[in-house]
Amino acid sequence: MLLLAGCATTTAPPPRQVGAPAGTASASAAGVPAGCGSRVETGPLPDWADAGFSGSTRMPHVFGFGGEIVAVLFGHPLAHSRKVGTNNKILWVARPAPTSPAAATRGPLRITATLDGTGTRVTREVDGGPGPSIIDMPQPGCWRLELRWSGRTDVMDLVYVDS
Repeated sequence: MLLLAGCATTTAPPPRQVGAPAGTASASAAGVPAGCGSRVETGPLPDWADAGFSGSTRMPHVFGFGGEIVAVLFGHPLAHSRKVGTNNKILWVARPAPTSPAAATRGPLRITATLDGTGTRVTREVDGGPGPSIIDMPQPGCWRLELRWSGRTDVMDLVYVDS
């Protein structure tokens, strides 16, 4: 649980930061904090991310540094190895895109994850773009996720604990 000690709980999204422009080679460029910088929020989901929910939308979630996507953590805390009957369920919700041909294309959500302080890199894919998924990582730690979907990009850090 020491990995989560630096996480704060607030209800507002983090300030919008400027990362690498869409289509650049690295989404983890200037404007994205070094280290494990994403906070796990526990307040209500933003209005643009709460479609399909009824009642309170107070649940653990993490915003992308660019504010373009939120990861709703149904399996909080995320864990490297889970007990039988549990999983690392994440609902990815993208901020509505401005109307453009690229935004209208529904391709997969491509995730390139790098373990902080190492060269360990894995890729994951969510068919159909942002939506429900189960995302496991090969070891515990802070993972920097570069997210790409429908011509858009964002970056976030997710912590996977050792259970």
